[in-house]
Amino acid sequence: MAGYNNPRTFWSADGRAVVFLLAASSIACLLCDFYQLCPMRRFTLFIFLPAMLVLAALALFDRQYGDRQLWRAVAIGLVGGLAGAIAYDLFRLPFVFAREWGISAIVPPMPLFKVFPRFGAMILGQPVEQATYSLGTQILGWTYHFSNGATFGVMYLALVGNPSRRSWVWAVLMAVGIELAMLITPYPQTFGIPITTLFIAVTLTAHVIFGIGLGLLARILSRSAQIGLVVAPTSA
Repeated sequence: MAGYNNPRTFWSADGRAVVFLLAASSIACLLCDFYQLCPMRRFTLFIFLPAMLVLAALALFDRQYGDRQLWRAVAIGLVGGLAGAIAYDLFRLPFVFAREWGISAIVPPMPLFKVFPRFGAMILGQPVEQATYSLGTQILGWTYHFSNGATFGVMYLALVGNPSRRSWVWAVLMAVGIELAMLITPYPQTFGIPITTLFIAVTLTAHVIFGIGLGLLARILSRSAQIGLVVAPTSA
């Protein structure tokens, strides 16, 4: 494997900063809309989506010409973040469907998924509040939601560098920090979410679960990737 003779390292401090900023464009498009800096539709089309293309191009370039650390970090971050987001939503399912499942006596019903179609409406430039949301709007909103989880995973990898050498607790701290930061933005007011003690407890617990899923999976995948990195040069 000639590409491994003198591979260039792109997973440097500068490279990680670039990856972090590109990944952060996902949540940035929502925040910029909140603070009336740029409509979410425009940000998504002209900043977020191009940033994701650049991130993919950097990862593929490193896979071909670099030492593949950046490639692996982006891949691990995306997988870990997406897995964390799925665990996050699975935890919230009983609250969302408490009435339908007949468990409202023990689990308080909470409309925790109400924001997702509104994400889609914002991206499409539609009114945030609608009597009913089209299937396309809901799918787009859910897709954006999972893009946040996946890109948070990439941001985590960019922050810690090598998760196999860091405690997975850092992922939990990042996830909780993100949620606490969102609570002081216009997020609750924009979507009509009452900030109650119950809501804070449930959403913080969900973010802890997200962080655990991200941190542990990133650690496992990173260790597996390191084994591959050690073996690959010897096969040249």
